[in-house]
Amino acid sequence: MGRASRPRPKKLGPKLKRIRAKFGYSQVAMAQALTFKTVYPAHISQYERGTREPPLPVLLKYAKLAGISTDTLIDDKLEYK
Repeated sequence: MGRASRPRPKKLGPKLKRIRAKFGYSQVAMAQALTFKTVYPAHISQYERGTREPPLPVLLKYAKLAGISTDTLIDDKLEYK
């Protein structure tokens, strides 16, 4: 088994940024709100720019905070407003 590339959601970063903006959080505050010891403000920036993909537990926490499904986050056809 090799590591096959898979398509990445193109709208994930902007959706994560909208969630953070909805709560009025800075990247530091968002990292704290996610309550993971290994998620730093630099990671939040990278998630929002699309240079780093958040792990599943982080996606789940974002969805829970925003009151949406993870499908809304990762499916480019679904909008988050």
